[in-house]
Amino acid sequence: MLRRSICALALITATFAIPVAAQAQGVPGGIDRGAREGDRAAGPVGAVVGGAIGGVVGGVAGILGVDQRPRFHTYVEERHVTSYAYPEEIRVGVALPDTGVTYYEAPPDYGIRDYRYTVVNGHTVLVDPATHRIVQILD
Repeated sequence: MLRRSICALALITATFAIPVAAQAQGVPGGIDRGAREGDRAAGPVGAVVGGAIGGVVGGVAGILGVDQRPRFHTYVEERHVTSYAYPEEIRVGVALPDTGVTYYEAPPDYGIRDYRYTVVNGHTVLVDPATHRIVQILD
């Protein structure tokens, strides 16, 4: 009974701590961070719960926060980045080609060092450099 109470308390604690950590990381980072924090707090069950909560919260906030988007959009426009013409609808999860698309690093002050940006069909997107999957559409 004591073990269940401790696990329940750990899950409740993780539930409130994970959203704060996941907010600036988007879905992939939120899931990863939530699973780690949940596992640390309550073991395997906590990892599952933490991953789910972290992913949802990270998805709401996105990788680049709402307050940073206008400034980042201006930053990209000032660089006159050529838009890549993608033949299908762009959406989160779409894998862009390895060749033909130029991926750019964002300045460190935006806090998106694990991702690259590019412009596809006139939209600025953040991309996972390892998979070339779109992780956030910014405009």
